[in-house]
Amino acid sequence: MSESLFPEKPVFMRHPLIKPDTVEQRLYQLNLAGKALEGPSLVVLPTGLGKTIIALFVIASRLQRFGGKALILSPTKPLVEQHAAFFKKVMALPEEEVLAFTGSISPAERERLWAQGKLIISTPQVIENDILTRRISLEDVSHITFDEAHRAVGNYAYTFIAEKYFESAKNPHILGITASPGSSDEKISEVCEALHVQNVAVKTEKDRDVRPYVQEKEIEWVQVNLPAEMAEIRGYLEKIFDDRLAIVRNLGFSAGSGKYVSKKDLLLLQKKLQGEIRIGGDPAIFSAMSVVAEMMKVNHAVEMVETQGLEALRKYLEKLDAEASSSSASKAAKRLMDDLYMRKTLYRVKECDVEHPKLALARRIVCEQLEGNPDSRVIVFTNYRDSAEMVVNALSEVSGIVPVRFVGQGSRHKDKGLTQKQQVEILDRFRAGEYNVLVATSVAEEGLDIPATDLVLFYEPVPSEIRSIQRKGRTGRQHKGRVTVLVTKGTRDEAYYWSSKSKEKRMLNSMHGLEAVLGPKTAKKSAELSDFEGLSFISDSKPDSKPGLQETESESRDEIESENWNEPGDNGSNNFAATRENGEERGENKEINLEKSSDRNGKKEEKEKTDANIKERQKTLVDFGTASGERSAEFLRIVIDHRETKSGVAKVLNRLGMELNFAALEIGDYVVSDRLAVERKRTDDFASSLIDGKRNLFAQLSDLSRVYEKPVLIIEGEDLFTSRQINPNAIYGSLVSIAIDFGVSILYSRDEEETASILKILAKREQTEEKREINPHGKKSASTLAEQQEYLISSISNIGPKAAKNLLSHFGSVDAVMRADTEELKKVKQIGPKTAARIKEVFESPYKG
Repeated sequence: MSESLFPEKPVFMRHPLIKPDTVEQRLYQLNLAGKALEGPSLVVLPTGLGKTIIALFVIASRLQRFGGKALILSPTKPLVEQHAAFFKKVMALPEEEVLAFTGSISPAERERLWAQGKLIISTPQVIENDILTRRISLEDVSHITFDEAHRAVGNYAYTFIAEKYFESAKNPHILGITASPGSSDEKISEVCEALHVQNVAVKTEKDRDVRPYVQEKEIEWVQVNLPAEMAEIRGYLEKIFDDRLAIVRNLGFSAGSGKYVSKKDLLLLQKKLQGEIRIGGDPAIFSAMSVVAEMMKVNHAVEMVETQGLEALRKYLEKLDAEASSSSASKAAKRLMDDLYMRKTLYRVKECDVEHPKLALARRIVCEQLEGNPDSRVIVFTNYRDSAEMVVNALSEVSGIVPVRFVGQGSRHKDKGLTQKQQVEILDRFRAGEYNVLVATSVAEEGLDIPATDLVLFYEPVPSEIRSIQRKGRTGRQHKGRVTVLVTKGTRDEAYYWSSKSKEKRMLNSMHGLEAVLGPKTAKKSAELSDFEGLSFISDSKPDSKPGLQETESESRDEIESENWNEPGDNGSNNFAATRENGEERGENKEINLEKSSDRNGKKEEKEKTDANIKERQKTLVDFGTASGERSAEFLRIVIDHRETKSGVAKVLNRLGMELNFAALEIGDYVVSDRLAVERKRTDDFASSLIDGKRNLFAQLSDLSRVYEKPVLIIEGEDLFTSRQINPNAIYGSLVSIAIDFGVSILYSRDEEETASILKILAKREQTEEKREINPHGKKSASTLAEQQEYLISSISNIGPKAAKNLLSHFGSVDAVMRADTEELKKVKQIGPKTAARIKEVFESPYKG
């Protein structure tokens, strides 16, 4: 790289809302910001090249021109805090007007802060909930930035917020920023449609105006051979799989068209079988479903041995063995673990002490990096938590390596996740050098601000171009970086590697095609930006190139299609990555050319037709039984349990124009009148409740029928008889008992949209035709004195069940809690100054009824 391409000295951005000498001015950032200000826009820029700076320019311009508020949405609490610290540092706004919103701030406090804030940085779930509960209005918001905009698909909060924003704001404008929007035109178009995008601006590391700011990144992939012992174990598993495949085919069903059966093939077969169960219910279908469940477990085990090693496989098989030994185990689990070849596999795994060659290679690569540069920071990415733990243990054996495991918040099977506070602490210590190796799952792929990372090591490839780009973007920010990918020969590692590589190239081609259609074919010249909506462009250096010139590489290899076989490695903030992979469409190996606008228009029309069908289905349901002269939807109310805000049903009800009131309901999920309340169950929850005593569905329905004259159960989903491979007679028996013994009406819906439409119909019938008022009432049956005491304390605002138990355990009785002073209350775990003051306020304030 020629040093002459860099400006001789940095030139800083000048703007009334940006503090002087804080933000370096770069031509490509100004170009992208100028284009973004033309209308709702999506900006695609590689990690580390200043997407947040572009958002800053746009926010400053919009606030100066339109006033009001600006909102930045980012997927996780650590990212929110990171952005808040940056904007407080660079924006010329009073610090009390730059606010960070997360779920740790109470709703009432957020409502108060919203009124005073000028720039709010928040997680999307918080804003979504506050919109639904009408604590905030987006009317005066003049700009929203959607960070990691590729998340704006499906039911994610971004899509709902964008929809409500454009409905209510006086001067709406959005900016979506991402490093990787997706490889297919369908995915990219879905993001653009959800965010109302009119302009797309793309920059790559190869663009001439970006190159001066890009550090060299050395990328290599290193192959290893699968040891003979592991190949033998894989052979046992493949025999099990082939045996089950033959059984399925003998039952009259086919999986895949070729010799190799992928997980995608199995999922398609499973979906087909579910459809046939709803139509007929032939016993052979249930048998096939059970066998397919075994095949999916075996295929996952094959991936374990191929790409992770015997230690990871051992843990997985032990988990399966524990499940098969439990009283609630399915026939499929028991049959699989009793298989002769599975017993052989378990025996061989336990007696073999051969480690996967990747482990030794990872030790050597990390050791060499740190020996060559002791101040280096290294990130090792693994797809599984077990692998992360295994790598940490292996690296800990080497002098000079101080590794730490970095995983998501979800806890599962003897593996406790990290809280967001713990995640932030680990990252701070990693930056400070207390740890020099971060061994992370997918939770570290998005938004990590660690500019000094010298090496990123993929313990295995990932087939997702989005995740691959994000991983590689963790290095090469301020100085030369290095990326190494470990690949096991002759395994799906190779397919995953080539798949992600091909998708990355395809994504760039798709993005440039979309940019050409939605926006100007060339970016504005620097002179045109000088007075663009308040953006000042002052530079003493001459640009090296014309903005907008693109350099692309031709495809050198046919894409090898593959599917992400990972069982969820991380829940919480990273479920989206797994959802993205599971949502890969068929036919990914077809070439996509977005420049053929007719093809896109056809797909858009198809999507519009689907959306129209959904709306028509809703309309049909809503209009059913509607009489002339009924009051309009805005007069229809429904009380919703606050836990149901996550379901998506509330968002559809909001779109249907209903007035929503959220409360902590003890009985039921939705109350539509003084006599009618509804319990909603997803099919998987319903099935699980039949075999899991802790879920206590029948106790819930008993309370519902005891308290409400018209109790209703809505079962939502289309896989009632297949979600847990339960004998259909057991399900039928439960449904009969619910209807006959408990007197609960059972209604079925396909999805959240239909559930919402049914609820609206119920509300119309009760509130319009029957003229009944809403009256949530009733309490759960308290079986013990302790439960009644806990309920009494937890009824105080901001006191949850855990805090109530802590208070009662500490003081010994309700009376003692009531008599305790504020200082005594603060000594109890989970009771802070505000909560203690609230308790005293409730107990001591005069009643003003």
